[in-house]
Amino acid sequence: MNQKTAFITGATSGIGKATAEIFAKNGIKLILCGRRKERLLALQKELSKLTQVTILAFDISKKEEVFDAITSLSKDFQHIDILINNAGNAHGLSTIQEGNIDDWNAMLDINVKGLLYVSKAILPQMVVRKSGFVVNIGSIAGKEVYPNGNVYCASKHAVNALNKAMRIDLNKYNIRVSAIHPGAVETEFSEVRFKGDVEKAKNVYAGYKALQAEDIADIIYFVVTRPSHVNIEDLIVYPTAQASATILNKN
Repeated sequence: MNQKTAFITGATSGIGKATAEIFAKNGIKLILCGRRKERLLALQKELSKLTQVTILAFDISKKEEVFDAITSLSKDFQHIDILINNAGNAHGLSTIQEGNIDDWNAMLDINVKGLLYVSKAILPQMVVRKSGFVVNIGSIAGKEVYPNGNVYCASKHAVNALNKAMRIDLNKYNIRVSAIHPGAVETEFSEVRFKGDVEKAKNVYAGYKALQAEDIADIIYFVVTRPSHVNIEDLIVYPTAQASATILNKN
């Protein structure tokens, strides 16, 4: 079997980093993307012991940066078999009437438009080859709407819709498309949402065992390694303590 190449956005932490690690252990070539170049360099150094790794430091919310970065890939990394649309963020937790417009823009620009830019830059080569795999990382916020989640939930509902639309549009090209929607995952996510307030972020994961980034990475690897006639199209993943977006069994 030919060695696969995976393109992972948001690879500097959390689910993206954990996915890079499990892919590397299994010999998948990596294109790791993120805004924090120093983290990318450290990850490249670590994972290059296991597989071929290249890095791209850019902001997925900036259209020109996305296309320039992907165009710059060397010949060894131009054939992309697997796209992991993982980069995303949440900013703030307020009612719609009290929401911060800059926060809204950040969430829509990264969670929706960034996913679209990266997909637009990579999908044409998959269409030509009539093969490829796209995994879109959504959220339980794309399946439910919860208090003060408004625009973040809207952005993840958009990811859910785009995942379905991709699968329909790409079906005739033999391209598999899957979405994974995690519940509570203990990463830097809450720290970003609460704008660096570490105590508030810790409270989100207090009193129960949250999902870990490695849990989702294991699932992503499972999904992309199914036989070619199998497409796991949509998965919601909770920690055992979670029953819905808002129901958590905290001790």
